[in-house]
Amino acid sequence: MQVFHTEAAPAAIGPYSQGIAAAGLVFTSGQIPVDPATGDIPEGIAAQAEQSCKNVCAILTAAGVGPEKVVKTTCFLANMGDFAAFNEVYARFFPGRPARSCVAVKDLPKGVLCEVEAIAEA
Repeated sequence: MQVFHTEAAPAAIGPYSQGIAAAGLVFTSGQIPVDPATGDIPEGIAAQAEQSCKNVCAILTAAGVGPEKVVKTTCFLANMGDFAAFNEVYARFFPGRPARSCVAVKDLPKGVLCEVEAIAEA
């Protein structure tokens, strides 16, 4: 098992890793839309989806893989009414159309609108 960390994604705020490679796969922790350079959270679902996806891709890059290697994502939305706007951004980052679950949840850390995690081939 190999642990990955990058300054290009927000630091873990708890007892977990940004990403781990094991059994030929790379697993990212869920990424909320925190800008790793400033700690800021952008306004609106489109900007938040973009930052969450950028953070996931930064971890994948640190693990030596790109978004084209993603086989599964799990996406969490604070409001299912944001589904279409979220999808528009998400599709630009994951054009390979990996398998996906997308669910609405009661709350997300820091009151954000979305969170994204991924599993990729190593």
